[in-house]
Amino acid sequence: MSRIFFDRPLDTVATFWRVYRRDGVALGFTTHDRDIWSDGLLHRAGPGMVPSAIRRTVDFSDDAAEIEGALSHDAITESDLASGRFDGARVAVGAIDWEMGEAEILYRGTIESVGRESGSFTARLRSAKAVLARDTIPRTSPGCRARFCDRGCTLSPARFTHRALVTEIDRDADRVSFAIADPARFAEGEVRWIDGPQTGLSATVIAADESGLVLDRAIDPGTVPGHRAMLREGCDHTMATCAARFANAVNFQGEPHLPGNDLLTHYPMPR
Repeated sequence: MSRIFFDRPLDTVATFWRVYRRDGVALGFTTHDRDIWSDGLLHRAGPGMVPSAIRRTVDFSDDAAEIEGALSHDAITESDLASGRFDGARVAVGAIDWEMGEAEILYRGTIESVGRESGSFTARLRSAKAVLARDTIPRTSPGCRARFCDRGCTLSPARFTHRALVTEIDRDADRVSFAIADPARFAEGEVRWIDGPQTGLSATVIAADESGLVLDRAIDPGTVPGHRAMLREGCDHTMATCAARFANAVNFQGEPHLPGNDLLTHYPMPR
C-alpha cells in the first residue's frame, strides 16, 4: 500500500472497526463524523466508539486490544449483546483515509468477552495469533476427541441435519419441542434458528427426551410455535454409540481400551 498514515501535522485519518458475527451479519463502524464506504461495507459513524490502543508483539503472545462504545447505535443493542450475537465474532481494526478511501488493517482477532454497564459496552479481543498457542498434540482419552461430523469424524453433516417446526415452548425450563421423531437422537446436538428473533443463533442441546429439547441458551419471548430451526443430531463420543448407532468405529478418535491412571494403584490381593 502506498499511503503512509500520520506523515503530516494534519491528516485525514479515522479509525474503523469491522465485525463479522457468526450469524452472517457484517457491521462496520468508524470514528469519523460521517459514514464511509470501504471494501464493500458501509462503516457507520459511531460517535460513542472509543479508539483502542493496540499492542502488537513480535513473538507468539496475544496482541492486546479492546473496543469501547456506547449502546446508542442501532446496530449494537443490549438485547443482541445479551443473546450472544457478538460472542466469538471476527473483528478487524484499522485506519482509513476518509478523503481517498485507502485503508490499512492493523489488527485481526475475535471477541472473547463483552461487558455491559450503564449504557456502554467493552469488548475484549483475542488476536489471530492466539491460534498459535493451541496445543496441537492429541491426548489420550476414552471418549472420541473429534467433533461430530467434522473432518476427523468423517460422517456427513447433511445426513444428520434436519429442518423442523417448533410445536411447543417451555421458557421456564428452556425446553422446546419440535415436530421430529425420536428426540433423544438430538441430545448433545445443536439447534440453529432460521426463523424468528433468534435467526442465525445456535444453541447446544443439553438434554433431550419425549418432552422436548433442553437448550443451553434462553429462548427469546418472540420465538413461537411454527418457527423453524435446523437440528443437528448429537453424539456422546463413546465407542458403543459410534459403533452401534453410526457404524463409524473405524474413525473413532479415542482410546477406549487404554488403562487409566488408576492402574498404578492396583496391587495383588491374597486369595
